[in-house]
Amino acid sequence: MSQGASRRIFEAEKCGVSTLHRMKVKSTQTVLEGDMPVALLFAGQGSQFRGMGEAVFGHYPGLTQLACDLLGYDLAALCRDDPNGVLARTEYTQPALYVVNALHTFEREHREERRADYSLGHSLGEYNALLTAGVFDFETGLRLVKKRGELMAAAAGGGMSAVLDTPADRLLDIFRQDGVDGVDLACLNTGTQIVISGPDSVLSAAHDALSRRGVRFARLRVGGPFHSRYMNSARIEFEKFLKKFTLRDPHTPLIANATGLPYEKGEVASTLAAQFVRPVRWADSVCYLLDRVPFLEFEEIGGRSLLAMVKEIRSSIPAIGSHEIGNEEYGANRADPQVHRGAFPD
Repeated sequence: MSQGASRRIFEAEKCGVSTLHRMKVKSTQTVLEGDMPVALLFAGQGSQFRGMGEAVFGHYPGLTQLACDLLGYDLAALCRDDPNGVLARTEYTQPALYVVNALHTFEREHREERRADYSLGHSLGEYNALLTAGVFDFETGLRLVKKRGELMAAAAGGGMSAVLDTPADRLLDIFRQDGVDGVDLACLNTGTQIVISGPDSVLSAAHDALSRRGVRFARLRVGGPFHSRYMNSARIEFEKFLKKFTLRDPHTPLIANATGLPYEKGEVASTLAAQFVRPVRWADSVCYLLDRVPFLEFEEIGGRSLLAMVKEIRSSIPAIGSHEIGNEEYGANRADPQVHRGAFPD
């Protein structure tokens, strides 16, 4: 299907409602002016489940068929039945979540809910935030996510683990004390949850070091060392792929995982590519917004886990907010991260 044809499908199924929304903006503006600003959150990999999308696929038959044609399989049936558990495989999970969350976002517009003033997504969810902010259209986003999923699925020989109740500076101290080299901080979610990433042998040594100190951790069901230096070859490949597309700057503020700050003008492609090798700075992203808009209202598409994280981050803001820790650009963690004791370094 041509880009023009897919765009017409998109306009026919979505933009009729958007036009209605625009017609009513003037009449609702007075009411909305008194409302709190809204940040829209998008969940990422791990939020998938069998039966997801059942409520929305039928409302968007053209976009659903477009997705099936582009992906080469029946996406609606995959989400409904999850044959042989393939929905848990990265190359299937990521396109499925992107499409389902996009359709739920369009449904939100159908309900004429207030447009988001800010948007951010966790890892894969950032692509839905980019769609919401007008960086690309539905089809372009799906093509990017399909490629991303394929590259990440090809990463082998590593994994990720969630570590609980241990600040990042303490965590890295433990690894240094036990001579565990090669662990990267992959997701800096809240003050009590950090995800580490690395090759299997490195993770095994890290687990031993944590077990000796009674630190709680759990191996995640992913097939590669995502958001770490070990994804650099995937980053390079994805950066080349991104050059095929025209990406617009966001029309509303969009917070980037890789920096915990708003996307800079003209930097969408480089920031997306950097996400492969940099940690997801979720706490810093939330803190950045709350520092500027203390009474910001958050709404999540695709789950509830991000709202739970926001609640925890919000309750501990005085102790959160360091940008001084993470993976070196396309490299290892900094040797001597400067982190406030007890802080959550996102």
